[in-house]
Amino acid sequence: MISEVDIEAWDFYGSGQFNDYQNAAVGTAIYKSEHSVIYPALGLAAEAGEVANKVKKIIRDGTFDRDAIADELGDCLWYIAALCRDLNVDLSVVADANLKKLHDRQQRGKIKGSGDKR
Repeated sequence: MISEVDIEAWDFYGSGQFNDYQNAAVGTAIYKSEHSVIYPALGLAAEAGEVANKVKKIIRDGTFDRDAIADELGDCLWYIAALCRDLNVDLSVVADANLKKLHDRQQRGKIKGSGDKR
């Protein structure tokens, strides 16, 4: 359960590290500016598919490769950071807003269910 203390600690300690990651990660971006937003969004979709494929192998093969899944999650994080940069939004702002949204839903008993505006 996300508490007020968690949110306050995040605001104080955690969010800046996302910006540090974003700044370092986007330094490795090599796609053309005319492909901004589109390139990282498509890359994110592809990498999320690779995560799903690794997880699928748990069912198909009975194998669980935690390191391989974590590696693909890292690739997802890179594309998220690049997409945030292209949208001119700090990764920490996205993470912070998401935590606060989830906390609000949790407080209102709306964490379960479907729909963006619950």
